[in-house]
This record gives sequence, C-alpha cells and structure tokens, in this order.
Amino acid sequence: MTFPVVALIGGGQLARMMQQAAIPLGIRLRLLADRPDDSAAQVTSDVELGDYRDFDALRAVATGSTVLTFDHEHVPTEHLRRLAESGIAARPGPEALVHAQDKLAMRTRLAAVPGIPMPRWRPIGEIAELAGFAAELGGWPVVLKTARGGYDGKGVWLADSPAEAEPVLVASAQRGTALLAEERVEFTRELAVLVARSPHGQVATYPVVQTVQQDGVCREVLAPAPGLSPARAARATQIALAIAVELGVTGLLAVEMFETADGLLVNELAMRPHNSGHWTIDGAITSQFEQHLRAVLDLPLGAPQATAPAAVMVNVLGGADPDVYRRYLHCMARDPGLRIHMYGKQVRPGRKIGHVTVTGSDPAQLRDRARHAADYLSGAIDG
Repeated sequence: MTFPVVALIGGGQLARMMQQAAIPLGIRLRLLADRPDDSAAQVTSDVELGDYRDFDALRAVATGSTVLTFDHEHVPTEHLRRLAESGIAARPGPEALVHAQDKLAMRTRLAAVPGIPMPRWRPIGEIAELAGFAAELGGWPVVLKTARGGYDGKGVWLADSPAEAEPVLVASAQRGTALLAEERVEFTRELAVLVARSPHGQVATYPVVQTVQQDGVCREVLAPAPGLSPARAARATQIALAIAVELGVTGLLAVEMFETADGLLVNELAMRPHNSGHWTIDGAITSQFEQHLRAVLDLPLGAPQATAPAAVMVNVLGGADPDVYRRYLHCMARDPGLRIHMYGKQVRPGRKIGHVTVTGSDPAQLRDRARHAADYLSGAIDG
C-alpha cells in the first residue's frame, strides 16, 4: 500500500499535534525542524534539521513528498514559487500565504472584496501621516502593527500620542520593516472561525468560537461562542468562507474577528491549524489537524460538527515551577474527564507549554474546570 508523504515545515506544537492526527490515516510526515528537541521532532520519526529560510533545506525535505505544508507562516514565498516550478506543490500556496504573512497585503486585498468588514487602517511611514490618520479617526489612541512577523501580541503597540508613536516608527525604519495603523476597536469580545478548503473547492466550517486573550496571548477558547445569535454566527461563517475562496486558500484558514455593538470586523488571518481550534481534538468529529491534512492532500473533508453541546480549551502557560509532570496527579484525580495535552517544551514563564480541554453541557462549569486545571499545571494555584 502506498500512502501519502506530507513535508511539514516547522517543529512546533502544531506539527506535533498534526503527527498525532496523521497516524490513524496512515500518512507519513517528513518534518523540517530547527532542533532535535523541537516539540514535533520528539514524536516524528522522519526529521530533517535545517532553517526554513534556506531554499536547499526546503527542497531536500520536500523532494519525493506528496505535498508541502506548514505549522507557521514564515517560509519565504519566493522559495515556494521556486519549488512549484520544479513540481513541488505547497498548500496553502504562496499567492494565498502572503496574506497571512503580511498584514498590509491582507488589508489591501480584502479592502477590494465587497462585504468584508474591517477596522479603518492605513500604511504609515511618517509621524505626520499617523497624526493625519488619528485626526480622521477623531483623535488618539491609534493601534500600530508591524506588517510582518508579529504574533501573540508581539509587534502591536497602542499609541496615545505622537510622542508615544514616534519611537515605534523610528525603530521600524531602522529595521526596514513596514508599519500600518488601525483604529482602536471598541469590541465586546473576540471571535474566530475555522474554515477548511481543499484544492478542488470542498469546504467545511467549524462552529464559531469565542477567544479570550491575556497579555496578547490566547488563553481560553469557548466553543461554540456563548450567546452568539444564529444570524451573527452565520454572518461570521459567511465572511470566513468568502475570504477562503477569494484568497484561494488550501488547508485551514483561521479568521479572527472583533464583535462590536454594530457587527463584526476582521482582525487577522492564519493559514494553518490554529490555537482557536485545539478544542476540536476532543470536541469535534474531525479535529482541525486531521482536517488540515485531508484538505492539503485533497482528500474528502471530515465532519466538523461538535460532539458535545460545549467545549472549553484553556492554554497552559509556563510558570516558576518547571516540574509540571508531578501536577498531573492532582488534575487527573480531581477531574477524570479532563483532557491534558502537553507539548514537550521547556518551561518558561508565559510560554505555551500545553492545553487542557473539557466538554459537556454547562459552559460556565466547563470553564471553571478547565481554568483550574490550567492554573494548577502552570503553578499559579496549589489547591
């Protein structure tokens, strides 16, 4: 029997969980990782060590594979175009992926698509341009974002005045990185929609979820988003589907949105499995990781429906105590229904080292259970 080989760029926790999903499908992953102790390299048998920015390393791991995909969006698109010329398909392809790499490219492209709501924004190079934009908004503050490289709250600044903004512009100019400015959105909460799309155009969407951020890092995901009206859930899904089709995404697309009193605004995009979809491992018929593999291989997509009325996922962040394993006993004994996922990472304060998920029918109770477990595993509480 001949089963597909997927070249996977990146050795983080997303790749680790993709390996878990590949096993029952008979799919072999060939991993390009930075180090032998990377999260995914610990659990994958076929590992190449190299830099994802090195074209020869990419070509070596991709040669002989069925398809190339990613656990992050940072691979240079010019390398992917060169691989395509030699017959190696990347999914998502470079024409789509650039919109997850570059916020200016994303905003510019989506601004030309009717019906995609976004915050007001503008590319910024000089302080006078930023002051003019702030005046159009009715005054400060203004959100500044680096066009490339920002994630988990990095590369985002809230400026209350020109004096606060100027050091950001100066540092950006010295690094040669582009900036954009956006209005500060008064939102009630943040939502996310996961869409899977295959090369021949089959799509599947997961329930709209609520994400809870803490210090720029996703801390909790509530699935489905509590109290979200069917009409607004349908609208969020419609927006995400329109973006997937417009950009030609293959694989998974996560669309992060602000919910405001007036409706929805698209915030950011990711083209890979996403933190907002980790609950699907334990709470959906087809996990996001299996779905991504199905999509990039152009296999029939799996059912995305939830298997329980509600699920809550809480990230486990590193704390002062590096001995997380000994804390399992308390969590497992206290809550046998808890699902714990650890990423094999060295513990550092604030670093994502795992997540926990619980499913059931009472969202408030599920949230309490998941929070307690995540806090105990991180060392934030001792009882």
